[in-house]
Amino acid sequence: MREPLLDKLDRKIGRFALRHLMTIIVIGTAIVWLVDYIVWLRSGISISDYIRFDKNAILRGQVWRLVTFIFDFTGESPFTLLLSLYFYWFVGSSLERQWGSFKFDVFYFCGVLGTIGGGFIAETATVDYLNLSLFLAFALLYPNHMVLLFFFIPIKMKWLALIDLVGLTLLFVFNSFAGRLAIAVALINITVFFIGGLIRKWIAYRRKKKWQKGIYVVEDTPKVKKRKQRDDDPFEL
Repeated sequence: MREPLLDKLDRKIGRFALRHLMTIIVIGTAIVWLVDYIVWLRSGISISDYIRFDKNAILRGQVWRLVTFIFDFTGESPFTLLLSLYFYWFVGSSLERQWGSFKFDVFYFCGVLGTIGGGFIAETATVDYLNLSLFLAFALLYPNHMVLLFFFIPIKMKWLALIDLVGLTLLFVFNSFAGRLAIAVALINITVFFIGGLIRKWIAYRRKKKWQKGIYVVEDTPKVKKRKQRDDDPFEL
């Protein structure tokens, strides 16, 4: 079978990958939010105004916004900040452990590039929906992983992902053009990244079914009782 392109690139240049990417983003976002809050209390100036994505400001030479907007947190509550950053760190780090640093970097930075491209069309951009797409990617890999909703309601990731998709659909319908574009970029990024693996699994499944049809034609072939397979969930005890 032909080696997937990402696997080939990972083998050749994977050693240059940026490791612990989500940890870096989470720490950077927390520092920016804290400094922004302190400066705002003392002077009434918001640092976020100088780091968030702004097409016109970028075209005037403020090119640092192409990077710094990744660390711009749009919420105001410290509780929301801590909860969101923990969620991003947990899901992002889990994906990096599963895929490897190189593949995770490709996934996230492709989403960032798509968000930047959408930002130049809509004149503004945010990584909020890109970070939420990490949740969908995690659910695709570990659909039966249990989490505690509101810290006490056990629920599987696949059901949370379904709720997330419904919410994103409603946001897409009722959101502004910039919001719709950001949601579309995040979903396209997931689709492009997973479509190859899904196609390969489907081809392998069809080949397996054809093989089984050819191997089980003999009547006195002993039937082998199939054991129920568990999902490959590294978090399950």
